[in-house]
Amino acid sequence: MVLTARRYLRLLALPLLLLGSASALAEGLDKSRIDAAARTFMERTSAPGLAVGIVTPDGAKVFSYGVASIETDTPVDERTLFEVGSISKTFTVALASYAAEIGALQWDAAPGRYIPELKDSALDRVSLLNLATHTTGGMPLQLPDDVRTDADLIAYFRTWTPPSPPGSVRTYANPSIGLLGVVTASAMKGQFAALVREHITGPLGLQHTFHDIPEGEQANHAQGYTRDGKLVRVSMAPLATEAYGVRTTAHDLLRFVEAHLGRIEMSPTMRRALSATQVGQFQAGPMTQALIWEWYPLPVSDDDLMVGNGDAMVLKPTPVTRLSPPQAPPADSLVTKTGATNGFGAYVAFIPGRKIGLVLLANRNHSTAVRLTLAKQIFAALNIQGIPAQ
Repeated sequence: MVLTARRYLRLLALPLLLLGSASALAEGLDKSRIDAAARTFMERTSAPGLAVGIVTPDGAKVFSYGVASIETDTPVDERTLFEVGSISKTFTVALASYAAEIGALQWDAAPGRYIPELKDSALDRVSLLNLATHTTGGMPLQLPDDVRTDADLIAYFRTWTPPSPPGSVRTYANPSIGLLGVVTASAMKGQFAALVREHITGPLGLQHTFHDIPEGEQANHAQGYTRDGKLVRVSMAPLATEAYGVRTTAHDLLRFVEAHLGRIEMSPTMRRALSATQVGQFQAGPMTQALIWEWYPLPVSDDDLMVGNGDAMVLKPTPVTRLSPPQAPPADSLVTKTGATNGFGAYVAFIPGRKIGLVLLANRNHSTAVRLTLAKQIFAALNIQGIPAQ
């Protein structure tokens, strides 16, 4: 559906929703600059709805703009569920890291230790750490179209051979993190989505974060739109649950960021598990690859951010150097993850030492570069030094 200019301006003018308790945060924000950046983003992308979550040492707030569905005129609010695409991988690796903390799996093991059908295959050369860092040696971005069942998956992984030595190149891949999710569920002797609820989203208080949206929450699922305006929602193909299947609210995703910043109560085991996911394992160009998370020491140049988030980093093999020993992100570093489905775009970033984080969720597919511009504009509005302003 095409928006008329009058109707689109009306959507942009919808009241701002503020969530969070710290009044000091509101005093420190230049809200007019955030509003202006959000509206410019929506105009550039034609995104019907947008949620911006911000956390600083003074508190956390979510700003909501526009509508979750053009067809129903439903405003984006605190219950709106967005598809977050590959940000789902951070939940998968959080569960795997938790499993490692309790001794259920080992990062240096091969998948066949936990899935016997994969023993004596080329995957014996690939570690679970390789699966979590896109360094398998060349798994493709997507599974072949003819992989439709669990049997197809096993057959595919049994015959797959890495084009390059594992640990030598980074190739961004949904099958690798998907396989890690399957391995983790097998190691923990449970069903993947249920294990995430039990050990990650439940303990962290993420009450509106789902792999399978309950019937009572279906009405809150935002409608997604392709770049040419067609209605679309994520298709749950094999390994979609583990690789890109999370639907969540901006409030929940911001709380997930707060957990990574150590701002909420959690068990020591959970704290160690989340911290471990941020530890850099490989250097890939200007970006340090941790367990799914990616980070850049501050200050970071615009060129480095563009390279780290560019198409080549996603679509082509990038030579990597193993970090020995692995390196935790410096206090002054930008830890990030992008995500998208055919109808949504999302971004998460945080600065560990400053206890500052950002969440962006929109219900129209758009380029990563435009999303990154919005993020930089919001960081500028927060007077964050070391990140190039736009």
